[in-house]
Amino acid sequence: MRTRNSRVSISSRHVFIAILVAVCSCSYFSNSAAAQGTADSVVSSRSRFRVGERLTYNVSVGKFTSGAYVEMAVVSHGNLSGTQVVELRSTLKTLGVVSAAFYQFDEKRTVYAAVDTGLPVYISKTTNFGVEPKETVDNFLKAPTTSFDMLSMIYKIRESRGVGSFPLLENGQRYTVTFRSTISEKVKAEAGEFVTLVSEVQSDYLAAIGIKDLKINFTADQDSIPVLIRFKTAKGIVNASIAAIQIPKPTAAPTPETPKTPSPAVTPPPKPTPPPYIENQPILPELGFALGETLNYDVSESGKKIAVITLSAKERKLFNNEDSLLLTATVTGTEQGNTMFGLGDSIQVQVDPDTLAPRWVEARFSRDLKWLNKIAVFDPRTGNISVGKEISVDAPVGTHSLLSLIYAMRSFNLKPSKDPKNPVNDTRVAVFWETEPNVFILVPSNPEEITLGGEKILAQMISITTGNETFDKRSPKIWLDSNERIPLRFVFGNFQADLVLPPKNLSK
Repeated sequence: MRTRNSRVSISSRHVFIAILVAVCSCSYFSNSAAAQGTADSVVSSRSRFRVGERLTYNVSVGKFTSGAYVEMAVVSHGNLSGTQVVELRSTLKTLGVVSAAFYQFDEKRTVYAAVDTGLPVYISKTTNFGVEPKETVDNFLKAPTTSFDMLSMIYKIRESRGVGSFPLLENGQRYTVTFRSTISEKVKAEAGEFVTLVSEVQSDYLAAIGIKDLKINFTADQDSIPVLIRFKTAKGIVNASIAAIQIPKPTAAPTPETPKTPSPAVTPPPKPTPPPYIENQPILPELGFALGETLNYDVSESGKKIAVITLSAKERKLFNNEDSLLLTATVTGTEQGNTMFGLGDSIQVQVDPDTLAPRWVEARFSRDLKWLNKIAVFDPRTGNISVGKEISVDAPVGTHSLLSLIYAMRSFNLKPSKDPKNPVNDTRVAVFWETEPNVFILVPSNPEEITLGGEKILAQMISITTGNETFDKRSPKIWLDSNERIPLRFVFGNFQADLVLPPKNLSK
C-alpha cells in the first residue's frame, strides 16, 4: 500500500529529507568489545543494533536557530513474519518560521530491519504537512529489497566504518551514496565537545534536490557518532548539531559493596543566580519588522470607509512566565452606519519572539463579528489548540493564527515561480481559522505598482487559497511593499484595508 501527500512540493520536502540522509546514513559504532554491551542490547555482532540507542539533533537554517528537530532510536528486537528484526524509529520536524517560510516537514518513520542483512523488511512513514496525517507503507516481506532506506543504511555504513558506496531507495527511486574521509576537526555542540573526523558525502540523490557540500563530523573515538552535519541549499546553509546522546549501558554482575570510610560533608558550591529578565528587547531583524511598529489602515466596504484598524507589535514581556511578543489588531476609529466594527474591538496574540508561533489568542468583537469571540491556547510541543474549556483541536506544530501569519509572512521567501505551470515557490502554512486548522497556500506574483494615498508604490500581491469554500470565495489577497515587506493592502470579499501613509522607505 502506498499513499502520498500532494499538498507539499517535492523540493521543499526533499531538502530536509537530506538532513535525515546525513544523520541516519552515517552513525555507526565500533566493533570493539567495549562497544558491544550485553547480548540483550546488541542483537547482532555484525550489525550492531543497540536497543536503547538514541541520538537527538537541533537544526539551524541560515540565521534561524532551532529550525528543525531530528531524533532516531533503536527501539526493540523481535520477530516479524518469521524474520528476526529490530525496530528503528526516526522523527524529523521543522519548527516555527523555518516551517512556514522555508520547508514545512513533519515525518515519523518506523523501519523493521532484518538482523542478519540490515536491509529493511517493512517501512512505515507518517507525514503531517497539512491538517490530516498521511501514511506511506513499503512492505518487503514477500519481495525483499536489495537497497537501504535512510534509517537502515546507518547499520550498513557502520560495518564499513563510514567509508564506501551504498544503494539507497527513497520515494521509489534508487540512488548511490558515497562517503569519503577527509580532515580532523574540533566541534563544540550542546551534547559536549568532540574531536572529529570530517567525511564528505556525494550522491546523485543530493544533486537532484539541490544539496551541495554535504559534510559530516564523526567523533574520532570508538563510537564515531555524527555530531555535526552541514550542507548548502539555495535557501541558505543548514547545520544539524548533536543535542543529546543516549547509549544503553552494559549490565554487569553486581559486586559486593566495600564499606566506605566516612568523609566529611562537602558544602555544594552556590548556584549562580540567573540574570534578570529584561523587557522589550529587540526582536530578530530577519523577521522584517521592529518592536513597537504601528501601522494604521483605512477599512472600507464596497468602497465606503467604515473603520480604522491599527496593527501593532506592541511589547515584549513575560507571559505565563515565558518570553513573549504581543501582536495586536485594534479598531481605533469607526464611521457612522457600520455594523461590523465597534471602537476598541481587537485581536491579541502572544507569540514566540523568534518564530512568531502563537501561544495564546483572544478575539473581542462587539457587533456583527461577535461570533469570532474566543480565547485559544496553542501548545508548542504537541500542536494541540484549546478553545475555551470544551474544545480541543489537533493541529500541526507551529500552526499560525491569522494575525501571527500577517507578521510572519513578512520574512517568508515569496519569490514567484519562473514557470507558472510549476509553482514550486508557493508557500503552505497551517493556520487556525474559526474552529479548525486549514492549510493556507500563499501564491506570490511579480511586483507591480499600486496607487496608495495618491502615490505609486511597487508592491507584490500574495493570493491565498485554503480549500475552505467559505473563505476562498472571498478571494483573499495581501499586497506587500517590495522593499520593506510592509503590508500595504488587504482584500477580503467586499472589504479592503489600505495602509495610511507614510511609513518611511516604501518602494517607489
